[in-house]
Amino acid sequence: MSSICLPAGDLFVPIKIEENDPYDGIKKLMQVLRPNWDTDNIKFKLFTDGITNKLVGCQLINEPNTKNIVLVRIYGNKTDLLIDRNAELRNIKTLNKLGLAPKVYGIFENGLAYQYYPGVTLTVDSVLNDKIWPLVAQNMAKMHKVKLGKDVKEEPMVWDKIEQFLCLLPEPFTDVKKRTRFIDSFGSVTRLRIEFERLKSHLINTESPLVFAHNDLLLGNVIYNQVEETIAFIDYEYASYNYQGFDIANHFNEFVGLTIEDIDYKRYPSEEFQKKWLNVYVSEYLQTNSPPADYVNKIYREVQQLSLASHFMWGIWSLVQFELSDIDFDFGRYAEIRLNRYYETKENIFKEFS
Repeated sequence: MSSICLPAGDLFVPIKIEENDPYDGIKKLMQVLRPNWDTDNIKFKLFTDGITNKLVGCQLINEPNTKNIVLVRIYGNKTDLLIDRNAELRNIKTLNKLGLAPKVYGIFENGLAYQYYPGVTLTVDSVLNDKIWPLVAQNMAKMHKVKLGKDVKEEPMVWDKIEQFLCLLPEPFTDVKKRTRFIDSFGSVTRLRIEFERLKSHLINTESPLVFAHNDLLLGNVIYNQVEETIAFIDYEYASYNYQGFDIANHFNEFVGLTIEDIDYKRYPSEEFQKKWLNVYVSEYLQTNSPPADYVNKIYREVQQLSLASHFMWGIWSLVQFELSDIDFDFGRYAEIRLNRYYETKENIFKEFS
């Protein structure tokens, strides 16, 4: 694991928790983070929303207060090749001070422990609920106004991140079956690199402003608290400065399904819905009760264009996972879905919105 540079005051526990058998390691972690807890009376809940990390909730038996739950996230194998863990920690701590991210309780060698947000993750139905989606739009607008400080460059992450992922693609894949499947579906890494340069040349001059973006706002990363009627975002692994339109487009791309088997692009939000959503977003972002129609239309056009960058980035990411990950998930199929969608829609989008 790459070394983590801890800001002053952060608690580091020098243990590594086994991904496939985490409970003994978590008990040792709790002895430091929660020394008053009886480790024999801790109950665990394994959350299944993530596919690259393991997330475990910890709570004392017979302790009903959800404020006392500690979430332990164990990083997936070799995910440090994809994610800047120092930047992730900085982002969470900055956003926590603004009420936009959970509190970090401590760091260990291959993960971190942090605050639990009570509520439920969104579904393909609830993300369209008129009580919920305006809260998501408002929360994203608030996040997009965050500034990280002068020591962090304000430049779009998407191009460097795709380049990073492309550099991690093996030539060839180590497994023969994976190698054959990759060639049949995508041709070669060179072909993907050429396509990336084409995409970048189309979008590099976008007027979409740079904002602090989540960049991975899938439905499982949005928590809805029905009691308090609030929304919270979690998992800031890919958070960074990026195009405003990318973050919104990436969220809309996730409306289509939660699992590979469930993905249906008929669920992609209509122009009418997107513009309703954007009106709420712009109202919060500009602090106005009358969002300018031309401003909303401009963002809408940028969202359509940058939806392509979202598909391409996560398609290449999935191919990297196809090589590296030992998780039981068909990353090859997910890459096919995202990149096929990119190829299917790019000509119409460039023609209509360029």
